[in-house]
Amino acid sequence: MKLKKYILSASFAVCALFASAQAQEEVTETVFRPYWYGQLQGGVQETLGETSFGKLLAPNAQITVGRQFNPVWGLRLAVNGWQSKASIDFEGRHNWKWNYVSPTLDLTCDLTSLVGGYKPNRRWYFGAFAGVGANIAWDNKEANCVNDALKPFVGGENALFDIWDGTKVRFVGHMGLNLDYAVSSRVRLGLELQANVLPDTYNSKRAKNADWYFNGLIGVKYAFGATKAKRSRMVDVAPCEPQVVEKIVERVVEKVVEVPTPVAAEPEVVEPFRRDIFFTISNTTVDKAQMGKVQQVVDYMTKYPESRVVVTGYADKGTGTLRINLRLSEQRAKAVAEALINNGIDPKRIETKSMGEDEFQPYSDPVLNRVAICIAGE
Repeated sequence: MKLKKYILSASFAVCALFASAQAQEEVTETVFRPYWYGQLQGGVQETLGETSFGKLLAPNAQITVGRQFNPVWGLRLAVNGWQSKASIDFEGRHNWKWNYVSPTLDLTCDLTSLVGGYKPNRRWYFGAFAGVGANIAWDNKEANCVNDALKPFVGGENALFDIWDGTKVRFVGHMGLNLDYAVSSRVRLGLELQANVLPDTYNSKRAKNADWYFNGLIGVKYAFGATKAKRSRMVDVAPCEPQVVEKIVERVVEKVVEVPTPVAAEPEVVEPFRRDIFFTISNTTVDKAQMGKVQQVVDYMTKYPESRVVVTGYADKGTGTLRINLRLSEQRAKAVAEALINNGIDPKRIETKSMGEDEFQPYSDPVLNRVAICIAGE
């Protein structure tokens, strides 16, 4: 006669003995690394004046040295310059040009990383900047010639009321947007649009308002050193789950004295089963290293056809915004559910939940809260 007996596996005994302790697992992730960079750009400038937009185009160039402190914020010193133009419609159309150089100190903001978090393999970056500096202008002889030519028409007085000569230094406000494409981790190609505001005297005319010029630049940026690094560390993980195994013990009876009364078999008890599927920062794709855990859930549900599983997605509330974390937690749960379905589990047996960042965080270590927790059972 065979007697069936279920016993807890050796892993269950170990887990029961150390139930209050947590195991550790090595986690490797890519992190941002601060870096210096240089940038060369060329393009055109349009100065606002008494003519239609596009009539006062002039060449423009810029050289920049900057420091990126974190994925979002940086600081740069930009030296912009070449040529500006102006125009007046008085006794005919008169145009003139002069030279300048303008160093500015700018605060930079990577809007893509601010909204979407740091992603080491991102290709497109959209940012903004703002700063202040000085505009050093010289060689305004063409404006002086125009002024001298027009003096007879205004009784010998200056026709350009704010005419200047020599070298002039003025305050300049500097702001704009940029779009970069990462060719590699160190090289980016970029487009930059600038707006610059100066005192009314910049173009030698008096209009009782600020003077403006706009720059459009394209160029290349090069990072002097690595921009990212790999980091490995040991983190706490959930205690191992007990496994139920079946052991059959046989006993041989040589002589049956009587026929035993049939006894109804006790119903099999299905122990709850848990697996935690971890994700990297801002990621919603199940990593190959985590697919083994997904397969364990599949094996369990295959063995117990009546079982169901609840997949709950979480996000690290220490990074990203509430809206982003709600989306991440939902997509992580759906990614694990899709992996279960692709391995033969009926979608009707799967329930997904997303907890975002305002709900209970299962781990004290923020890195571990980038997780989808599977709990299976009847």
